[in-house]
Amino acid sequence: MDKPPLNNIVSRIKHTSIKGELMEIVREVARKNAAVIFTKSWCCMCHSMKALLYELGASPAVYELDQHVNGTQMEWGLRALGCCPVVPVVFIGGTLVGSAEDIISLHVDGSLKHMLINAKAIWL
Repeated sequence: MDKPPLNNIVSRIKHTSIKGELMEIVREVARKNAAVIFTKSWCCMCHSMKALLYELGASPAVYELDQHVNGTQMEWGLRALGCCPVVPVVFIGGTLVGSAEDIISLHVDGSLKHMLINAKAIWL
């Protein structure tokens, strides 16, 4: 069966199989990288979260949704996974860690760096 064009995806997003396909796009990206951050190029909080990950020694895969060819599909996939706000969103070791608030909380309590080490996103 042919996949619907992108303009039809938005109108059919409530359809379970479409949601599943969009979530799978995001999950596949997350599985292939030790650390991933989904951002938008104009978002100051996204810039701050990237800077924090770089400062900790990680080199996350960065997906700028407003500049990526599949950015719209990935954004809908993040929404389907329950991400709100949609950016910035971080995955570590293939697991959804959360948004900026979650990342900052993990950094403050010291567990973010350990998560990155365990996922082999940074080496000591």
